[in-house]
This record gives sequence, structure tokens and C-alpha cells, in this order.
Amino acid sequence: MKSSVSLLRNNRIYFSGLFFFLLTSFLLLLVNGKAAIFISLNAWHPFWLNVFFINYTFVGDGIFAVALIGIFLFYFKKKQEGLALLYAFIVSGIIVQIIKNLVSSPRPKLFFEPGQYLFFVDNISLSNNSSFPSGHTATAFAIATVLILLMKDKKWQLPVLVAAVLVGYSRIYLAQHFLADVLVGAVIGSLSGLVAVYIAKNVRNIKISFWKLHRPGNNRTISSPVAIQPV
Repeated sequence: MKSSVSLLRNNRIYFSGLFFFLLTSFLLLLVNGKAAIFISLNAWHPFWLNVFFINYTFVGDGIFAVALIGIFLFYFKKKQEGLALLYAFIVSGIIVQIIKNLVSSPRPKLFFEPGQYLFFVDNISLSNNSSFPSGHTATAFAIATVLILLMKDKKWQLPVLVAAVLVGYSRIYLAQHFLADVLVGAVIGSLSGLVAVYIAKNVRNIKISFWKLHRPGNNRTISSPVAIQPV
């Protein structure tokens, strides 16, 4: 408990900003509904911003995540950071895909009637019925959370948070997702990042405990509980 409080205190700018973003998004959805807030967030589409977001949205793509993991593991030789990013990417990806397959939610292009909303980018989405939640947003926030938790220089908390939020907004701007999709994606990514950092920092103790529990010759039964050392 003490370590968790210390973790939040050391990264209070990032987590305070994250909480504000999540709370504001929830209230906007609650008051306006997903269609109205979607149109409000897409009122301005200058050409330069179109170009920026069409390219920037790939910061939340799996290829970018894998490349970043490779850079940390093989170029910077930072095993813990690289593994934490890998775990976060895997955990968030699995959760997103499970929900996408359980919930059939149309993307904005299918949600709005023809002519009701004009700005669509046809070459971005691959599936029109897998809007909820946003996988790009989940990946971006998973990466951001891992970087902030393991980064020694805490002055990057706000820029990293803004970078993740911009990925989420790019999905709305490009008419690929609604705010609700982005909101849930941010929650999934953030929680995945927290879990991934815990695993990366305690992987050795977890392996030792697992080996002691399942080692050959372990004749302990249910009537004789196994004592596992806390990690």
C-alpha cells in the first residue's frame, strides 16, 4: 500500500492529468451523448491538421509499439523497460480484442446516415464493426504509463500524457472512434501499463515462487497450505 501511494505521489502530474482527462470525457459523454460530442470534437478540419493526425495516429499502432520495444531491448539495452512495454502491449491488446469480439459496435462511418457527417478517412479503419474500445488509444496509454513509471526524469510527465491524449483524439478526429471508445481504451491501456510494470519489476520473485510451488517432489496437499513469500 505504501509503495502504491509513493508511486502515485512521484508521478502525480501524470496521474492527476489522466484522472482529469478521464473524468472530463465521462462528463461530456454523460451530458451530450456520443453522437453530439463526436460532432462537436470534429468541428474544425484544416488541411495541415488532417495531414498531422493521419500520420500521428500510428503512434498507437502495433508496429510503432513493437519498434519501440525493440529499441529499448536491443539499442538502449534496457531490459526491464523493454519487457514492461512488451507486457503492457500484450495485456492491453488481449483485453481490447476480447471486448471487440464480445461487443459489436459500429464505427462512426456506419453510425451516421449518409450525408450527416462529412469528414471520413476511408483508408484508415480495417473493420467497420469493431469501434469499441479503441485499440490505438489503449496502446498509446499503455506505453505512456510504462514510460512514466520507469522514467527517472519526471519533467516528461505532462508531455507524455499529452502525446497519449493526442493519439486518442486522432481516432475521433479521423472518424474512426467515438469518445466512449477512446475513454475505455485509455482506461485499459493505463491499467495494463500498471500491471506490466509490476510484473517487470517482480518477474524474478514471481518465477521463484512459481518454481517453488510446482517443483518436482513437492508433495504438499491442499490440507497443508503452501507458504508463498510476498513479493
